[in-house]
Amino acid sequence: MFTEISMSVREPRHSVTRLKSCALAALVLAALSGAPAIAADEPDLIFRRSTVFKLLSPNDKLATYAVDDPEVDGVACHFTVPERGGFKGWLGLAEEVSDISLACRQIGPIHFKAKLDQAEDMFSKRRSLFFKKMQIVRGCDAKRNVLVYMVYSDKLIEGSPKNSTSSVPIMPWGAAAPVEQCGEFIK
Repeated sequence: MFTEISMSVREPRHSVTRLKSCALAALVLAALSGAPAIAADEPDLIFRRSTVFKLLSPNDKLATYAVDDPEVDGVACHFTVPERGGFKGWLGLAEEVSDISLACRQIGPIHFKAKLDQAEDMFSKRRSLFFKKMQIVRGCDAKRNVLVYMVYSDKLIEGSPKNSTSSVPIMPWGAAAPVEQCGEFIK
C-alpha cells in the first residue's frame, strides 16, 4: 500500500515537471518563430578579431558586418559588435553586451525605392535569446538632405542608452546625375 501511495504522489509531480518543460519549450519556440523579421537581408561578415583568449572554449571576439539599406539603393552600413565566447557564447546562451559601432556611406547613386517613415527600422537582429535586440534605424534630415542612421540595443526589461550615429549626405554620383531629396520620400 505504501508503494501505491508514493507512486500516486510522484505521478502529479512528474506531470507538473513535464508540463513545465513543455511550456518552456513552447515559449522558446514561440519566441524564436515570432521574432520580428529583419528589414534588411542578413549582414555580410567582413572579419572577426579575437579580444579575450579562452583556453578550452571559443574566444570573445569583435565582428564587423556590412548591410545594404533595403529601401535606399546606394547606401551601405558597417557595424562592429562584440561576440561572447566561452561555453555560453558557443551554445548561443550568452547575453551580448550593447556596445555597437556604426558607419554608413554612400556607395553609389542614391535612389529611394518607396516612401519611408521617419525613424524606420532598417535592420534588426537579436542579441540574446529573449530580451535584447540590436536595431539600425534610418531617418532623414531634410534641411541638409542627409540620411541619418542610428544603432542601439534595447532590452524588454531595461533599455540601454548605448548608441552610435552615422550620417550619409546625398551627393551626386557620376556625371550630371540627379540628386534625390530625402525629404520628398518621408511620409
